[in-house]
Amino acid sequence: MNVRVAAGVLIFAASALLAGCGSPGTSSSAGTSASTGAGPYPLTLSAANGAVAIKARPGRIISLSPTATEDLYAVGAGHQVVAVDSDSDYPKNAPVTSLSALTPNVEAIAKYRPDLVIASQGTGGLVPGLTKLGVPVLIEPAAATLASAYGQIDQIGQATGHLAAAQRTVASMRSQIAADVRRAGSGHKDLTYYWELSASPYYSAASQTFIGQVVGLFGLTNIADTANKASDGGYPELTEEYIVTARPEIIFLADNQAADGGQTPAIVARRAGWTAIPAVKDDEVIGLNDDIASRWGPRLPQLVAAIAQAVVRAKA
Repeated sequence: MNVRVAAGVLIFAASALLAGCGSPGTSSSAGTSASTGAGPYPLTLSAANGAVAIKARPGRIISLSPTATEDLYAVGAGHQVVAVDSDSDYPKNAPVTSLSALTPNVEAIAKYRPDLVIASQGTGGLVPGLTKLGVPVLIEPAAATLASAYGQIDQIGQATGHLAAAQRTVASMRSQIAADVRRAGSGHKDLTYYWELSASPYYSAASQTFIGQVVGLFGLTNIADTANKASDGGYPELTEEYIVTARPEIIFLADNQAADGGQTPAIVARRAGWTAIPAVKDDEVIGLNDDIASRWGPRLPQLVAAIAQAVVRAKA
C-alpha cells in the first residue's frame, strides 16, 4: 500500500489514536470554553490535548490538518492562516508548504512565528515542543460522529474569533444533510453497500466508523460489518471472494485518485468475477471525491448528497 493510501485508509482511526483519542467511540471536545477576562479573549478551550489557553485573537495560524484547513476557511479565518501542511489542498488559495502533518517538525513550524497551531494529531512532540515556545496547539482529531465534526468547527471558530460564522456553517451543513436524507429516505436496510478505501488490499469501513455512520443516515446495510473484528478498529481488510459473495447493491469508491489507487467504475467492472455483483450490473459503482470522503469538515454535505443520489438511483 502506498503512503497516501496507508494514511488514508485509516485516517479516522489512526489520527485519533495518535492524538491519544481512540477511534471509533471517542471524539474531541464539542468546543467548551472558559473566558478569564473581558471579551472573548483570553480564552481556554477544552480540546483533545487538554486545556488550551489562547491569550488573544490569533493572527498567524498554522494548520497541520487538511480538515482543519477547510474548517478555518469556512468560518472566515482564512486571512489569519500563514501556512498549512503539504496535504491541505483545499481551498486552492490556502498557503501550502512542505510542513508535514504526519511527522511535524517543531523547528520548521516555529519559523512561521505562529500564535496558534491546529493539528489532528500530536505526534513528534508537537504539543510539548510548541508549548515550550509559548505557542498554543489545538488538537482536533478524526471525528467519531457528526456531532464531534460539528463541534470541531464551532471550536475552531471560537479559537479564531469567528464563532458566529462557525455556527452558521454548522447550521447550513445540518440543513443540507437533513434535506438529502429526507429526499432519499432513511429506511433502506434492504440495500447493501461496500465502501472501498483501497483495492490493494481491499480495505473497507464498517458501520461503527465515522464514514459508516454517515452512510448509516440512510439505513443501508454495510457488507463489511460481518467481517469486522475488534482488532480492525472498524476498518477490516476484505477478500475479493468475500466482496463478490456479499453481492453489494451499491459500491462507493473512495480510492479514485492516482495516489489512492486510481480505481474507477470501469476498472471495477473488469475485476474477475465482479460482473456478477448487482452494483456492477446495475451501474451503481459510485466514484467519490477521495478528499471529501476522507475528511470531516464543511464539505460533508457534498458527500452526503452523492450518497443520497446513489440511494435514489438504486431504489428507482
